[in-house]
Amino acid sequence: MCTALKHGHFFGRNLDYESSYGEQIAIAPRQFHFNFSLNSQYALIGMAHVYEGYPLYYDAMNEKGLAMAGLNFVGNTKFYKEKEGKDNIAPYEFIPWILCQCANIEEAKEKLNRINLIDQAFNEYFPVAELHYMISDQERSIVVECMEDGMHIYENPVDVLTNNPTFPMQMFHLNNYSYLSNKQPENTFGQIDLQNYSRGMGALGLPGDASSMSRFVRASFIAQQSTSDDFNQFFHILHSVEQQKGICEVKEGAYEYTIYSSCCDLDHGIYMYSSYTNHQINAVHLFHENLDQKDLILYPFIEQEAIQSQN
Repeated sequence: MCTALKHGHFFGRNLDYESSYGEQIAIAPRQFHFNFSLNSQYALIGMAHVYEGYPLYYDAMNEKGLAMAGLNFVGNTKFYKEKEGKDNIAPYEFIPWILCQCANIEEAKEKLNRINLIDQAFNEYFPVAELHYMISDQERSIVVECMEDGMHIYENPVDVLTNNPTFPMQMFHLNNYSYLSNKQPENTFGQIDLQNYSRGMGALGLPGDASSMSRFVRASFIAQQSTSDDFNQFFHILHSVEQQKGICEVKEGAYEYTIYSSCCDLDHGIYMYSSYTNHQINAVHLFHENLDQKDLILYPFIEQEAIQSQN
């Protein structure tokens, strides 16, 4: 389970799972060779599992400020057989295929019109992941869902994505919370004298559980009410829907938790993240590297807590 967010000119996600696969921050320069063939590429940076020198991206952004993340969509996802006349792309290369070629949402939508996501695994150890995707540039977001009846592309006015159910159902569910407010509620009980005994009562009913629909509502409401859009605020919004070990048991003794929270600065090419065991914000700068080389550039995922001692 996960939550993706665009807020201002920042994009990122919580990655929620019961175990880590050894993530690294991976920079693919313009000449890095992916399995697909392209005439030209944009450099990209993101979080990935790197298998024998090949990055399998969870989320990433490119040098033009376009970003993308894949989130679990188990039970709804359907990938397809190869089709003649289409760009047949495996799901594990979907994120770099978009980010290596497209500078913004409009260019991404043009590519999506020709793509056919095929049911092909990376290898025997990594089966096809059932995902849907959020793509964002500095101005807007879209959602891509591949299902039994074909690929669906939706405009995303709230700039939030979680997991099941489908995106249109998530958006419709927001109707149940249209009464929420950041202001104190008015007494509608007529002559009965009722008191606002606490601050924040305008948000009574805002869900706080870990389910994907509740996280969608919570993140959407908090982002819409936000009074700032810097990277600190971005992390605060993500942390409002993070999962702690123990609240979601997925099997005996295994608990889903927020392994990391990421934040991409789409204007300056900076990939920031914090982890479950390291609350410090760590940053890797895309434009500090030689982006015209061929070799993948890797930085370790820092998990050790950094505490600033003041005495």
